[in-house]
Amino acid sequence: MTPHTEIFNDLLRLAVESGASDIVIKSNKPGYVRLSGRLKPVDMDPITPAEGEAFVDEHVPRVFRQLWVDNGQVDFAYSADGVGRFRVNAFHQRGLVSLVFRHIKSRVPSFEDLGLTADPLLKLCQAKDGILLVCGATGSGKSSTMAAMLNWINTNLDKHIVTIEDPIEYTFSDDKSLFQQREIGLDVPSFELAIKSVLRQNPDIILIGEMRDRETFETAISAAETGHLVFSTMHAATVAQSLTRLFEFFPPEQQIQARRQIAGSLRGFICQKLIPKLEGSGRVPSNEILNADATVKNLILEGHFDKIQQILESGVDTNSFSFNKDLYRLIKAGLISKADGIRFSPNPQQLEMNLKGIFIKS
Repeated sequence: MTPHTEIFNDLLRLAVESGASDIVIKSNKPGYVRLSGRLKPVDMDPITPAEGEAFVDEHVPRVFRQLWVDNGQVDFAYSADGVGRFRVNAFHQRGLVSLVFRHIKSRVPSFEDLGLTADPLLKLCQAKDGILLVCGATGSGKSSTMAAMLNWINTNLDKHIVTIEDPIEYTFSDDKSLFQQREIGLDVPSFELAIKSVLRQNPDIILIGEMRDRETFETAISAAETGHLVFSTMHAATVAQSLTRLFEFFPPEQQIQARRQIAGSLRGFICQKLIPKLEGSGRVPSNEILNADATVKNLILEGHFDKIQQILESGVDTNSFSFNKDLYRLIKAGLISKADGIRFSPNPQQLEMNLKGIFIKS
């Protein structure tokens, strides 16, 4: 093992043993770790630019090497013996190397492991076709939640599942289902090529790492309309914002057609935030979930997006609920503090009223 690799492996080992989710490295600074959402420096010597460059040069896969040279940034996976597997983003800032490592846990999590409410997720897992989007900010646990859903499917249903990832995060062992996991750059040259060919690979379920552009979304719609279930992630904070983001893929003159396509193919949104635990370290997920039933589809078709929030708040469908309803549950269960619930709420005034026993009927 080269000296620079040993430095990085020691830092990664310390981070994993401490329960850190991310490791941030900036040249001429010590490493930083993210613990329960907070960034903290590690007591170590600064990592030099030469050490950062040497690490990337040694460990970036050969197929990505020219990308690193040409673009000054690259994503790849890195495995450290006895430590674990990491998703790495290397990039230049002010001419110096920086790296961000995301620890990928070796065992695929269950709903119970993550502290997720299972029932509404199980209903979505059993959809025959359509598009299911897991949304949230970077580091909100989207990939883990999606992995837990695929883990349940793997244990309970016989499906052919094709994933397109950049890079692969969780690795699945076939149980009742059969997995084909394709990593961009290693198994297929580009994301665009993987998307174009996926429908010829006879999948029942397709996982697309991120809904990144119109072409990707149109492929997802085409797959949904031909009987496939598509899982993907998107950077959006709430169900309302997620729905708006979908329509941004279409120009103004195609909005009516877009409403028809989205209403026909959407199965649901799962939006997620991670909230600090009231006791001990770590965080618990809070969700806003929309199951796209007939009522929701009609509202999308007619363009009445504002009324969807009323469905989330009403509690009529126990499989659809707002962030405030879930934050209320977590506070009452003693899992998070009232202060943190208010801080993370998209509508803190309403949550304050709910906690006083005041609820507005929709």
